[in-house]
Amino acid sequence: MRYYLTLLLVTSLIVLSSCRKDFSTVLSSGKLTFSKDTVYLDTVFTNIGSSTYNLKVYNNSTKAISIPSVKLENGENSFYRLNVDGVPGKIFEDIEILAKDSIYIFIETTIDYNQVTNPIYTDAIVFDSGDFMQDVKLVTLVKDAYFLYPSKDTNGLIETIKIGIDNKGEEIKVNGFYVNDNTTFTNEKPYVIYGYLAVPSTKTLIIEAGANIHFHANSGIIIDKNATLIVDGTLNNNVLFEGDRLEPQFSNVPGQWGTIWLRAGSKNHSINNAIIKNASIGILMDSIGSNTAPTLTIKNTQIYNSSNYGILGRETNIEGQNIVINNSGQSSLACTIGGTYNFIHSTFVNFWNNNLRQNPSVLINNYFTYSENNTQVVETRDLISANFTNCIIDGNNNIELAVDKVEGSLFNYSFKSNLIKFNDFNNRYSGIPEYNFEDASHYTGTILNGNSDFKSPSTNKFIIGENSAANQKSDSQGTLLVPNDILGVLRVFPADIGAYQHIIFNN
Repeated sequence: MRYYLTLLLVTSLIVLSSCRKDFSTVLSSGKLTFSKDTVYLDTVFTNIGSSTYNLKVYNNSTKAISIPSVKLENGENSFYRLNVDGVPGKIFEDIEILAKDSIYIFIETTIDYNQVTNPIYTDAIVFDSGDFMQDVKLVTLVKDAYFLYPSKDTNGLIETIKIGIDNKGEEIKVNGFYVNDNTTFTNEKPYVIYGYLAVPSTKTLIIEAGANIHFHANSGIIIDKNATLIVDGTLNNNVLFEGDRLEPQFSNVPGQWGTIWLRAGSKNHSINNAIIKNASIGILMDSIGSNTAPTLTIKNTQIYNSSNYGILGRETNIEGQNIVINNSGQSSLACTIGGTYNFIHSTFVNFWNNNLRQNPSVLINNYFTYSENNTQVVETRDLISANFTNCIIDGNNNIELAVDKVEGSLFNYSFKSNLIKFNDFNNRYSGIPEYNFEDASHYTGTILNGNSDFKSPSTNKFIIGENSAANQKSDSQGTLLVPNDILGVLRVFPADIGAYQHIIFNN
């Protein structure tokens, strides 16, 4: 009992001492300094909260001061919210700062686009008044958008869509919704999608040039069996897919949203001149629709910052030209469980540095595994073709290509005039036929471990310079099929390997 009484007494003394003000203050004289004279809260969508920004307020004098008032200029009607020295609000009185000390002010905003007269919304944090008044400006650009999201029933349950069956036979569902008809996204204003937007059988989603599609966390697009996706960007008017956080600190953060999933049996997809950023998987594509015609034709498209894969194909048929993929947590391009894959003049690289990466930039295999009765089962599927012509395969690992064959099905592959990074320092792959780069039946014109001379891999700039080993090394027949590079530059024979013709860098 004595112990607990003593503990209570000590605790009380701590509380009382922490509440006691044992210093005197003088009124502020208008000589505050600030970490910023303007706080830019960057761009937000209407009615979506911003990140939290901070402002540091310094008292450089030798005396503790009291600021009579700190408030938002627009007062309680402001769309900004403050937290001053740990207290939330919009108007504050008698804010104290010790001598040679500082306090933090945290700032957030949620703005209704329809309630502002100018999309550039401004306010100010005002310190004191009269002759001693000082202020710090606040600026935010607010965008209007189309918001698409699942409905809720009368019990508040969010609409879901079925995406599969688990190993217990139970349905796997995600928050999402189906569009009812053929749908077109225009470039009039951005689209913000919550959950998965699904396109049902026989319907088509068309996305016009210049459209911006933004996804909330755990959101994406699903194209169902017999449905179609057409992304119709142009050279000077790309279609952009990215997350819904527009602040600069989120511009290159992987895994902010789910994927564009082209499900088994979907058909006739085309993606032209698109930029796909910051997904878990940029494009996930399942199941062959046809062995002779591509299920997906993708051209002049860039995919960056995928936390798993840039493109993951599973027993499917993809034809790609002028594709650039980088910064993927596993592989930038994975051609798995067999299928048909044809890529010309593309740049598949992986300079992922967020954590350890096990997979190479490009992975090719003809099998899948599953567990049955506590036994690992391997099943193969035909790799009808995996053809790479005039491509760069590079990255920050020593081995950036895996050609992983399991006997039991077709395994056809061909590499013609490619620059490939494959530094087998430990001779781990020697003796494996799939990595015999001298085998002319599978490899011709290969440049092993040459310098790609990219402009800036860390910022996803993969145009090559005049010192690139890829310069003037392309196969002419492949170039005839793709005469212009991803920037629209005419390829001059002999053309350069990869998605870009080289330039001279200005240092």
